[in-house]
Formats: sequence, structure tokens, C-alpha cells
Amino acid sequence: MVHQVKIKIGEEDLILETGKIARQANGAVFGRCAGSAVLATACCSAQDRENLDFIPLQVEYNEKYYAAGKIPGGFIKREGRPKDKEILVSRLIDRPLRPLFSKKFKREIQIVPTVVSTDQINPPDVIAMVAASAAVTISDIPFDGPIGAVRIGYLDDQFIVNPTYDQIEESRLDIVVAGTSDGITMVEGGAAEVSEEVMVQAIEEAHKWIKELCRIQLELAETVGKKKIDISQVAEDTLDASIREQLLEWATPKMEEACFVRGKMERSAAIQAIHDQARERLGETAEEQQLRQVKELLEELEYTTVRRSILDRKVRTDGRGPTEIRPISCEVDVLARTHGSALFTRGETQALAVTTLGTVFDEQMLDDIEGDARKAFMLHYNFPPFSVGETGRLGPNRRAIGHGHLAERSLSAVIPSKEEFPYTIRLVSEILESNGSSSMATVCGGALCLLNAGVPIRKSVAGIAMGLVQEEDRYVVLSDILGEEDHLGDMDFKVAGTADGITGFQMDIKITGVDAAIMSEALRQAREGRLHILKVMNETIAEPRDSISEFAPKIINFKIDPDKIGAVIGPGGKTIKGITERTGATINVENDGMVTIYSREKTMAEEAEAAIRGLVEEPEVGRWYNGTVRRIMDFGAFVEFLPGKEGLVHISRLSDEHVRSVEDVVQEGQEVKVKLFEIDRMGRMNLSMIENTEARSRSDSRPSYRPGAGQRPGDGRDSGRSRSRDRSDRSGRHEDRPRRR
Repeated sequence: MVHQVKIKIGEEDLILETGKIARQANGAVFGRCAGSAVLATACCSAQDRENLDFIPLQVEYNEKYYAAGKIPGGFIKREGRPKDKEILVSRLIDRPLRPLFSKKFKREIQIVPTVVSTDQINPPDVIAMVAASAAVTISDIPFDGPIGAVRIGYLDDQFIVNPTYDQIEESRLDIVVAGTSDGITMVEGGAAEVSEEVMVQAIEEAHKWIKELCRIQLELAETVGKKKIDISQVAEDTLDASIREQLLEWATPKMEEACFVRGKMERSAAIQAIHDQARERLGETAEEQQLRQVKELLEELEYTTVRRSILDRKVRTDGRGPTEIRPISCEVDVLARTHGSALFTRGETQALAVTTLGTVFDEQMLDDIEGDARKAFMLHYNFPPFSVGETGRLGPNRRAIGHGHLAERSLSAVIPSKEEFPYTIRLVSEILESNGSSSMATVCGGALCLLNAGVPIRKSVAGIAMGLVQEEDRYVVLSDILGEEDHLGDMDFKVAGTADGITGFQMDIKITGVDAAIMSEALRQAREGRLHILKVMNETIAEPRDSISEFAPKIINFKIDPDKIGAVIGPGGKTIKGITERTGATINVENDGMVTIYSREKTMAEEAEAAIRGLVEEPEVGRWYNGTVRRIMDFGAFVEFLPGKEGLVHISRLSDEHVRSVEDVVQEGQEVKVKLFEIDRMGRMNLSMIENTEARSRSDSRPSYRPGAGQRPGDGRDSGRSRSRDRSDRSGRHEDRPRRR
């Protein structure tokens, strides 16, 4: 039997339906909004996995090309490995759901939201988030949800809930907010320098709708929800109470000392030494269950020790106070042959940022269900295992893709348009050390690197990671958190922006008691930290470099009338190929008339530009041109002053002095400077090599020639020179020969 619930959000109904399709899954919900639809399924394995200390959850969001009536591009005509967008949405769904599963439930869980229809108007990602939550909620999988999720835009000083693609494009804010009925658990998105106040208001607006989305899911679960699977009982404590007490008495002072050893690696080694000594105290006869419980006991002791110090003494593991920022150093031009480079170090986190400038042919082509698109700015984030002193595989994982996306969004707000800066920009961040927010170090290093490369970004951007420790009514907001403060704290949120506002935002909350007042304080403290970081960055480089690297391609960008694209291309591409062969430059012409020329040498690019402008330029009376003599006649010289455009310089206008023969002044192929002083009623263009054309035009005889009679402007043939002497007009005077005085 089919059951459904719905809620109107904006102009459309969001409908959640179950009981019709995918009925063998533990839970399945078909969510749709207008023409966009997502099938979300939730399944768990039949057996427990032993000795798990994490939640074995997989979220596999995927988009089918048929949803948009498309066939995948490339040689393989089926969907393949997940695209970056699918990975990013999978993370969006995973992050608010994962804390609501119990670690005691040791079965593998897989959630698969599949986009099966899209109208390319309403984004399917937020539909997938709600449908995924609903699928788990009605299933027999233990779950402390549901969650709701909405996208918030900000247009014309108004918040828009679940905006369309077009509204997102125009909006100053684009964030996805997820949470439970009790509070917000995740925020992700970017902005165009909005204020902290607007961000808090947007989150509060989102929570109103999240509560309603949770309500309709519970309503559906009451009707069709399955009985939840019993969670396996926790193994009995095999540690004797006296041994536990003795262990805590022995370990507590040691942990209080080890947790505050300066230096990440040294602190980690000191804590590990306590674990090793505790295992030795139990002896070789200790059971595996006992060893695991000792490990959990010491981890709990570390948790309480660090948090108690922050709440009671306002002292963090590295000795800083809550608002202190770690020492920062910035350096640019660290690599000799790259187009731009910067090294940003904050405490024990270090990012090497490198900028490469390319051409329109280097743009990233995107082929997905939203439609084909091109990206001229790309940021790639690499997190090699040596950055944390470990071994492992190289290559981007889901975390690296997510961190890179956040940094890219944070910097996109200040990247110039293609008209302002016609280069394709690839920014790579190599994390060389990591202990706290390498994504925000990427933002800082990326901004420095872009300025160093000569990219005219509007403003510099900095990022900072914030944390929170809260126990009942007491709380402390932490600036520039370390890795262990993220792990042991209650909130991790990253804020990036300029001195004037926020450009990137990501927040994960592990508790439900974070209200608007705490969030406002955290954002205010984050702004103070961001301004401090920007000040340090600006002392190194505050403005874009005057010129781009000598190793970067030279690009010229300009627009022509789209109606004249044909003249530039020529029949069968003959004209543009000729310019390319002659100058060595590469030329790209878009349908809107945008012309991009690039070359390794500036002179080649400028020569190609002059040739194209000449093809589309209209002759302007009174303007001087650099021309080439194409043909010499008795009465003057025909000069090509624009590509494909010729005019006549009469013999009387070759020089201020008397000229007996045209060849005394000019020769074929000679470059001359001419002025277009007249376009007559027949469209003939009359040129002069002297300034005073007005006096000459009143006193001198005018040349007479007929286009098509051997003297056609622009005709490259020389045969008209001999034929012209044999023609006469009705009076018997040679038509093309001027009378001599």
C-alpha cells in the first residue's frame, strides 16, 4: 500500500512516498519536488561486525543521466565512478546522519539516494537529504533522527527557502542547513561577503522548516514505520572495580601532564606512552576485552582532562587562551618556474599553494544532469599522508574533495570575470603539515598565491576554524582549533571571508544545545580572528602583482560583433587559419563574439589581434591607418589600410610637393601611413598621405574609377593597370587617366 506525506516549501510541494518501489530494502522513500525526484534506500547487513569502534555507514548519492534525458559523454556510455558533485552531496547527507546512529549497532549500513528525474530547475540534493533521512526513519535500523535539510538563498534582502538554480545564481547566499527538531547539526555553503548577522538569521530561518520536515517524517513513520532492530548488548565490564580505580589513580596525573606537552607529535607520543604502560600493568594474561576497555577508559580520561582545562582554566593543550591564534608566517615566490606560489604556515599546519594560468582550452568541461558547463577557476586540494607523519595511499579521497570544494567556494567570490581576466586559473594546495584546519590554510595560502600570480582578485580572503566546549550552561568558544580540539570538542565550524564579509562557511555540531546566542558569539570571535590573519597576510602581499609570470601564456581577450564572426572565420576556416599560421597564435572565437588569443610571445598575440580587429573594423573617416601599397597606377596607389579594405591615394595626395610619377614616392609592398579623409557616395574610400586633405580636394582633379573595371578596391590583380589605358569615356578622354595641367 502506498503512503505519502507532503509539505509546501516555496512554490512547490515536497512529497515523500513509500510502499510502491524498492520494497525489499529496509527502508525506501521516493521524494519529489516538481519535476525532480530521488529514490532513497536504506539497508543494513544481517550480521554484526565484531570489534568495531566506528559506525560502518556508507552514503552513495548518485545521479543518473537519464534523469535529465541525457546520454553520458565520452566513449563509455554509462555512469562510472562518482563525480566530485556526487561525492560532495554524499558528504552533505553523511555528516548530519552519522552522529544519530549508535556505535553499539555494529552492522554495516548503506544509504543510496538516486536521482531518477530532474527538471533542471529544482536542485535534487536537498530532496535527497530529506528522502535519505525518511528512508532510515521508517526502516528497522536504529536511528535517533529524523533530520531535515533545506537550502537558503538571499535575494533582494529576502531569504528564499529551496531556491531554484536561477535564483541560486543571483543570490548572495547559498547554504545547505541540516538538523533535528532540537537544533542545527550542519551548515555548508558560500556567500558573496554577507555579514555574520545575515548568516545567523539564515540559519534560524532554515530551522523553522527543518522542524516541519522532521514532523512529516515522523508522521510517515507512525503509519508505516518498522519495529527497530534490538541493539546488541554491550559486553560486560571485565575490569575489576578495584583495578579500574587503581588505574585511574595512576593514570590521571600522567594524563594531565601528557595532554599539555608542547608539539603535536611529542604530545601524541606522551599520551601513547601512557597507553603502553597501562597495558604492561595488566600483564600478558590480560584478555582482549580487558585491553579494549582500558583503551576506552584512557580515551575518556583524555577527553575529560582536556575539556576540564578549557572550561575551568581557559587553557588549551598547546598553552593558548581561547581566542589566541597560532603564530603565522607567509611567503610568496617560493617556486621559481610556477606562475605563482605561496607558503602559508599557521602553527603546525602548512599549505603550499601553486597557481597555474592557462587558456580557454584548459577550462574544465562539466557533463552532468544540470547541463553542460565550463569552469575557468579550479582548486585542487592534496593531503598526502606525510603531512601527519604517516604512510598511506596518495590521491584525493572524499575528505580531500570536500575540503578543496570549501576552499574553492571561499575564493570564488573574489575571482575576476573572464572579461576582466581571460585566463583559466588552476590553484593547487599541497598540505605539507596538518594539525588543525588545513582547508582554511588552503584559503589563506590560495589568496596569497593568486595575488602573487597577478590575478586581480577583488580582495584578499582568509579562513579560520572555530570550536566549542560546552557542559550544561558553561561553554567556551575556541579560535583556530587544533586537531584534538576538533576531535574532543562539541563543534567544528570554518569561516572564510574578506574584511567585509563571509564567503565560505562549514559547520558541524555534535550536540543539540547550540543556540543563536552561542552561534553569534562564535561568528563574532571568528571575524576577529579572520581580520588578524588578513592583517598578517597583507604585510606579505596586499595587491596583485603588476604583471603575470613570464612563463605564463600571453592572452588577449576582446569582443566583436557576433554578426562578423563569419568574416573572422572565413570560408572553411581559411581566414582564421591564415592568421594562426602567420602569427603562431592560437585563436578561439565564442558564439557571443568573445575572441581569445593566446601565444607564448606577446608580439604574436598583438599581431593576431590587429589582424582580427582589422577584419571586423569599420573604416573611420578622419583616422590615420598603417597600410600596405598593393597596386600602383599612373594616377595614384591603391593601399590596403585594413584587412580586405583598400582605398586610393591620388597622386596629388602622395606628398606636399609636386609628384611626377607615383613610383617616385611609393613602391608595391611598401608600408605607408594614410588617412581616410572621404568615403564617397559610391562607397569608394579615398586616402591621403598628407595632412591638408581639405585644400587639396577643392583644387585637384578627382580620380575616376569604376569598381569592377580593373581598378576595384581590394582586387589583388594587377592586370587592370595595363587595361585602364585603353578605355575612353564618351568625350574621348581616358577614363582612368587624370588630366595633366
